[in-house]
Amino acid sequence: MAIKFQYNKTSLGEMDKQLKMRMRALPTIKSKEAALRLEVKKARDEAARYCEELERLIAEYRYMAALWGEFDPGLLRVKDVELKITKIAGVRIPVLENIVFEEQPYDLFSAPIWYADGIALLKRLARLGLESEFFTRKNELLDYARKKTTQKVNLYEKVQIPGYQDAIRKIRRFLEDEENLSKSSQKIVKTRQEGAASAPDTGKEARP
Repeated sequence: MAIKFQYNKTSLGEMDKQLKMRMRALPTIKSKEAALRLEVKKARDEAARYCEELERLIAEYRYMAALWGEFDPGLLRVKDVELKITKIAGVRIPVLENIVFEEQPYDLFSAPIWYADGIALLKRLARLGLESEFFTRKNELLDYARKKTTQKVNLYEKVQIPGYQDAIRKIRRFLEDEENLSKSSQKIVKTRQEGAASAPDTGKEARP
């Protein structure tokens, strides 16, 4: 990105202002980037942990697979998912607060004895699945913000700050050259004026 400027003191002041603003902001942006990078890793690790726990639980109860054909899927459903919004390094993140299940009554005497365990298992599976989804979404949001912040750091460090510094050097060099040229011109004019003042009078001689 080319920095637009003019060779005058007003432009020099504006370039200096823009440079100082970015120099002050850069440490804060870098801190935010570091914080986001850490949070991204934590969210990714948490999502992986919930996925592993979900797979472990499924494997643990794989022996029940043949029994699920007897299970009535209408006995349990997720009625609502309660969440809240929290901010992490300035990024709004949804957090799972609670899962509201709706259970349908069933005959305890005629239903298979494992129904109660089956419902409890389904609740655990649903919670683990939703937790995994929430942490995956959290990771995506934080990683997107981290990438945008990294882009801003690179923009400041590699483009704008060097660009403003270069513009300031050029303007100052131009103004210094202009000032030196002006002083030289004034000195020449002054020398000529002094020379003219000290030269002998070559006008017409007075008549006797």
